[in-house]
Order: sequence, then structure tokens, then C-alpha cells
Amino acid sequence: MKIPANSIFQEMQSMAVEAGTKTQNRLPVQGNSSAEFGDLLKSAIDNVAGLQADAKDKVTAVEMGDRRVSLAEAMIASQKSSVAFEATVQVRNKLVEAYKDIMNMPV
Repeated sequence: MKIPANSIFQEMQSMAVEAGTKTQNRLPVQGNSSAEFGDLLKSAIDNVAGLQADAKDKVTAVEMGDRRVSLAEAMIASQKSSVAFEATVQVRNKLVEAYKDIMNMPV
């Protein structure tokens, strides 16, 4: 069974739009600076955990032969979770580096 390229492209565009709306709604944006850094960091980590759980569910569904989940959806979810995890690791590395710099400052 050959799937036309147009339908795959349209499906990818709809997933991109859906991913954009979901990502915008995940992190709370506040006009004032009352949001604490720890809360924002926890929210971002929860977002990454959610993406990883979603990717795992989709990959498992594809492996089990569930026709409601396409291979493309599973691969996209897997890549989104991978990119989110790598970004989180980079933020953690920068925070650790900043902490070390602050601790090495003379008082």
C-alpha cells in the first residue's frame, strides 16, 4: 500500500500545528515576575516527562500493531521527547556551571 506524499505532508503539518498549540499551553506565562524559577523549572521537567511518556505509549502502540497510531506519529513523538530531554540536560549543565562559578567567587 503506497501512501501519497501529499497526505503525509498534510499529516505532518497538522501535527506541527497541534504540537505548537500544546507547547504554548503547557508553560504558564505570567505578566509579572512573581513566578518562581523553581516552579518554572519543575513545569519544564514535567513537560519533558509528559513528552517521554507520550512517545513511549505511541512507540508501544506501533510495536503492538495498533493501526490508530502511525509510525510517523511515533517517530515524531520520539524525536520531540529526545529534543526536549537534550534541551533540559543543557539547561541543567548551565545551571551547574553557574552554581560552581558563584561558589568560587570570593566573598
